[in-house]
Amino acid sequence: MDLHTAQLLTSPEGERALTLATGLSDPDSLGAGERMRREFAPELAAAALSQMGLRRRARAKLGPRADQLLWTSDGVEQATRASVSAWRARRLVSAGITTVLDIGCGAGADVLAFLDAGLSVTGVEIDPATALLARHNLSAARAVPAAGAGAHNPLGPATADGPGPAGPQAVVIAGDGVELAPGLIQGATRRVCVYLDPARRTSRGRSWRVDDLSPGWPFVEAQLRADHATCVKLGPGFPRELLPDDVAAIWVSDHGDLVECGLWHLPGDGAPDVPDPDAPGGTGRIAVPGSRSAVLLPSGVQAWADPGAPAFEVRAPGRYLYEPDPAVSRAGASRALAIQPAATGSSGTRQPGGAPVHIWRLAPGVGYLSGDEPIATPLATTFEVLEVIDHHLPALRAWVKAHRIGTLEIKKRAVEIDPAALRKKLHPKGPNAATLLLTPTTNGLAALVVQRLRDSRAKP
Repeated sequence: MDLHTAQLLTSPEGERALTLATGLSDPDSLGAGERMRREFAPELAAAALSQMGLRRRARAKLGPRADQLLWTSDGVEQATRASVSAWRARRLVSAGITTVLDIGCGAGADVLAFLDAGLSVTGVEIDPATALLARHNLSAARAVPAAGAGAHNPLGPATADGPGPAGPQAVVIAGDGVELAPGLIQGATRRVCVYLDPARRTSRGRSWRVDDLSPGWPFVEAQLRADHATCVKLGPGFPRELLPDDVAAIWVSDHGDLVECGLWHLPGDGAPDVPDPDAPGGTGRIAVPGSRSAVLLPSGVQAWADPGAPAFEVRAPGRYLYEPDPAVSRAGASRALAIQPAATGSSGTRQPGGAPVHIWRLAPGVGYLSGDEPIATPLATTFEVLEVIDHHLPALRAWVKAHRIGTLEIKKRAVEIDPAALRKKLHPKGPNAATLLLTPTTNGLAALVVQRLRDSRAKP
């Protein structure tokens, strides 16, 4: 989006156009375009209608609040889910942070989450049009004063005493965060955190190359080595070999979707004894230097990797199969599944957990784990293995036909198979349902008929 279009959308006339577009039953139709152009200039009419589509996309991440905000296509794609933003903000508050410098704030979704948690924020956005939308969004969603490029830096009074009598404040500055950062950070205390969400797009589209990050990786590394607190949001597939050894890395999943890898540097050893207030039983410490862990939302349960733990034994499938949450797998924390959760006694107090459960891998490098005991854990989905059948297509098709399977779920790991294409070839038809799991094992590729244990992911 160019600056002129952003100025149109944030003008009083733009507000009128957005209001009319919001009331249209089908804003993507030709009739909607004609209706808008009767009231507004073609450029504004098109921009307002475009916002309806962007808001629909953003609603999947932010819920109803997305309809109050203005968006760019890149801004929607990079926006953090509301649940994840809220979790991150709570953790910063738990660590004693009062003020955040959000470098590369985009349309301001994370800024709003920080404000909701009671943190003051200075957002910096290099694109003038996006910065204008972010200032508008702050005013629309929070009714806080907007500020231009010459705004004062609220990091000053907040570094020592936290937000002032008026409560948390926010400004958005249009400019290059890398150039502005030294002046904005100057004098920062342990109560200030630099937050970075490097853009991962180029003129060719979305990029997974580290060299394409903006701000660049050297700048990110410099902030992680600094005296002030730093939190960095990265894609979940960020190369593990580039993660600094002395920084906490936390992979986050939301309702089973792996959404990010966060890097955390908090002075004072990351306040390791301070729990996440929303984690059941106080199980979530904030950020221990050098640690690797997974956080599962919405529960807030945290699983820690143990670098000293022995490798899993590799054996044939047992009675039960466990599919770790993708954040747990990515963090290398699957060993935590074997630790029985603490029980709750009759008095309501937490009791020590039981003896570790014996589990093993089905094949080297395969994420599926197995065992002969069911595990009630929030870290994985547990399946009971009902049958092991021939994995070749004729045998699978015969099994599906013989059992009158009409609803067939196909899961797989480390197998070059398209589940949708395989399901079509198996011609499922009938009143029954089944889950088929394809995975390498010690005896080669296996097809397992499994049944999901519905309560296996219950909170401890």
